[in-house]
Amino acid sequence: MFEQQPENLRQKVQDLASEAINKSEPTAWFEVLYASANGDTAQIPWAKLTPHPYLQDWLENHEISTQGKKALVIGCGLGDDAEALAKLEFAVTAFDISPTAIAWCQKRFPDSSVNYQVADLLAIPQQWNQAFDFVFECRNIQALPLSVRTSVISSVASVLSPGGTLLVITRVRDTEAEPSGPPWPLSAAELAQLENLGLQKIEEMLFLESQETEVQQMRIVYQRNGK
Repeated sequence: MFEQQPENLRQKVQDLASEAINKSEPTAWFEVLYASANGDTAQIPWAKLTPHPYLQDWLENHEISTQGKKALVIGCGLGDDAEALAKLEFAVTAFDISPTAIAWCQKRFPDSSVNYQVADLLAIPQQWNQAFDFVFECRNIQALPLSVRTSVISSVASVLSPGGTLLVITRVRDTEAEPSGPPWPLSAAELAQLENLGLQKIEEMLFLESQETEVQQMRIVYQRNGK
């Protein structure tokens, strides 16, 4: 996510994140980054202007029921993942903490059926509790420091309905020691928190982000029992 970016952009992201953490506002740097980009997608490290390939691969290789189903995209960025789910006829809600990012989505997809909203993963709207049949979490947990990780993981789990599916894409680490970041890859114990919150892991795949960096990513699918 970050290693493949120019050094000056990686440093900018790290500086913004550090400043936000020092102010005890760990999510504040996203809006600063989006706003300072001034519409230049090259200044957003994770903006590929296409759905995430691991999401696309999963959708193409699984038969899923979408008719009348609600989907949520966490930290939707510029909207490509949300639009991919909308094309499958999910009723999609997609949120980001950055008002600039949400306005950017609405400008990119003016005729979209997606309900784009500004919201904070650390303060999920109460009406979203167990409200979504399909939830996509792509590298938002890893973008926030370990000091808020338990709260973030709890929020991610909270929006999944009984019988619903959560698809997580994240970097992982093979130690419980705190990594430097951002991003801060997830440990096995941190991922286990999702199962402790009532979700069942049903699928897991490990990927190398690139041969050069040997950064490990996982795509993990969970379900909440019920229905």
